[in-house]
Amino acid sequence: MPETIIIYEPDNSLKKGYLSIFNEIFIEIKKNRWLIYQLFKRDFLASYKQTFIGIFWTFLLPIISLGVFIILNSSGVFIVGNVNAPYPLYAMLGLAFWQIFSTGLVACSNSLVNAGSMIIKINFSKKSLVFSSIGQPLLSFSIQMLIVICLFVFYGIMPSLMILWLPFLLLPILLFTIGLGLILSLINGVMRDIGNMLSVFVTFMMFLTPVVYAKPSEGILASITIYNPIYYFISAPRELILTGKMIESNGFFISGIFSVLIFIVCITVFHLTETRVAERV
Repeated sequence: MPETIIIYEPDNSLKKGYLSIFNEIFIEIKKNRWLIYQLFKRDFLASYKQTFIGIFWTFLLPIISLGVFIILNSSGVFIVGNVNAPYPLYAMLGLAFWQIFSTGLVACSNSLVNAGSMIIKINFSKKSLVFSSIGQPLLSFSIQMLIVICLFVFYGIMPSLMILWLPFLLLPILLFTIGLGLILSLINGVMRDIGNMLSVFVTFMMFLTPVVYAKPSEGILASITIYNPIYYFISAPRELILTGKMIESNGFFISGIFSVLIFIVCITVFHLTETRVAERV
């Protein structure tokens, strides 16, 4: 009986072609939709388990943050500049978009470390952990938009019809956040300092970015804001919803292209190194 010879070859991207990587990534994400949803549901329920007011924390936290800035503004400690809407409405819209980046980036970056024991025992798509982490910030954003609608009603202001484009306006900030989260989750698995540094960085960036105040017209902060893509991700949708116009459309579109490039590069690097995650986390 003739012997059958089996030749094992490494999973070589050079041999298969690098373009095949994008096809693999797409198929993998599509196949793991159910897993992503289940991981999101698990994290969401765990967040509010054994809390007294449960899901109402998602309403309470942005209202408390907004209240702090209103008190600081009214007391003259914090100067918001010229805003084109009632300040609570302006600030709440900015905070809603900002928390997608801040909460999403921290959650995505910690996703692999938090699931360390599961990664070691089970072989599954590690991208599912990162993608599921963005679910909770998106849910919080939806709830904050309900507060925004209540503020529109309270002030008797009609939002622009451009609000219907909101799902598309969210795409750049989502791609930017997930892209950075993919890379930072890998680095955080090797150097746990990243998790601690990130919280400080996000707080620092919030005060550096015109989220709850108008863009300064001069000074070093005005110069930094020109090159800050997060500013355009927040200001452009806010202007469209409030006025129906996008004053700095060029900045938004350039930042949007930048976010797509960041996402493509980061998810490719994550895909190529994903198989070694269990050794490091």
